[in-house]
Amino acid sequence: MTKQEKSWQHRLDGSTDVLAVDFVESLSYDWRLYQYDIVGSIAHARMLAAQKIITKAEFEAIQAGLVEISEQIAAGKFVFDKTQEDIHMAVESALIKKIGDPGRKLHTGRSRNDQVATDIRLWMRDEIEAIQSYIVQLQRAFVTLAAKYTEAIMPAYTHLQRAQPVSIAAYLLSFVEQLARDYTRLADCRRRLNVCPLGSGAVAGTTLPLDRQQTARDLGFADITYNSIDAVADRDFCAEFIFCGSLIAAHLSRLAEDWILYTAAEFSFIRTADAYCTSSSMMPQKRNPDMLELIRGKTGSVYGALMAMLTILKAQPSTYNRDLQEDKLHVFKAADVTSQCLRMAAAIVSHTTFNTDRIAAGLDRGFLDATALAEYLVRKGIPFRQAHGVVGGLVALCEKEGKEKLADLSLAQFQAACDKIEQDVYQTLNPAGVCQSYQTEGSGGCASAMSQVKYWGERLKKM
Repeated sequence: MTKQEKSWQHRLDGSTDVLAVDFVESLSYDWRLYQYDIVGSIAHARMLAAQKIITKAEFEAIQAGLVEISEQIAAGKFVFDKTQEDIHMAVESALIKKIGDPGRKLHTGRSRNDQVATDIRLWMRDEIEAIQSYIVQLQRAFVTLAAKYTEAIMPAYTHLQRAQPVSIAAYLLSFVEQLARDYTRLADCRRRLNVCPLGSGAVAGTTLPLDRQQTARDLGFADITYNSIDAVADRDFCAEFIFCGSLIAAHLSRLAEDWILYTAAEFSFIRTADAYCTSSSMMPQKRNPDMLELIRGKTGSVYGALMAMLTILKAQPSTYNRDLQEDKLHVFKAADVTSQCLRMAAAIVSHTTFNTDRIAAGLDRGFLDATALAEYLVRKGIPFRQAHGVVGGLVALCEKEGKEKLADLSLAQFQAACDKIEQDVYQTLNPAGVCQSYQTEGSGGCASAMSQVKYWGERLKKM
């Protein structure tokens, strides 16, 4: 057994098993909150001085001591002692050692419960802004790549089967749209978490005349929390933040899955730079898209963090419980993996080219113009359901006769299926022409893609 001075020293006898010390500590991971813990402590001390709870001189000593501690941690000169349990006690202990009694007054009117709830909100605000910047970098990479391929055509897929022809740029911009939702989803999360719980104490507030509004303003919060019971236990924002990361991961995993397929010899649609591939220790010909595979694989880590966070919240009684100490493990993991994958994806997209000749050579396979043919019949006055049936029969006829494209059918064969079909049908049977002919706003056509490349280019300049 070992005896260490704790913040709760005088309630218990202070005896702690070494196993318990290791089990209860969070300093090994929550040390990364040190900047926010110190900023929050300075704001709290400034408010205490303004309320005449501590003197101006005591505040100045506290502030100077905390700044020095922050500089020591940043420089790697601070020695962390896990017996202090967490970053809050590590900083406070160092402050007391440095300035004496004024340091012992810092914790007046607060608890580690509201302290950590404040710290993690401060950290998450900054983390969200960092992730948003990585999202924008990736969006810009997509737009830059899309601008090169507005006139180039590729097959779009549903059910992993060839569906309709689209501009390569339109395909790339689909990811820009997904990322835009990710960006605004994070902004919504930030707005909801941007309230200050400091001053809520352990659960019920304090009898001391704290000015919570001052502290909130000082820390850049939009408002304070208005129920101390909820404030110290609220981790909704942690679950929401990880959920935002999970959807980002899902979108990146979809990209990775596409491009892993597209780099395979069976497709050969794209080529990514060697810097983002590896080879095989046995097979010398291999060029493996390992970075994309890891993006896909790391999605599981973010999903796991979300499930862990939801499970932590699932069965806790009101209000603060030590279970919440584990929240940081999962929000840190989700943030780190999400940021890492966004940055890697941006690098890959910036160093990828489309094999347009290879793609164009295969556009006649898969009957990509079938829907356009059905719409040709609609323009001839045929109800769409009937037109759909006619074209389905023609596709089956092509397959029966070993023809790869509808244009290989004779006019007589077309007219046998529908007497409304005329010689002009062959103008419709061209995947590249179909892609140029899309009329609807937001379609996968070339004109729409050009417009969207311009739109996103201008929008992203402002972000």
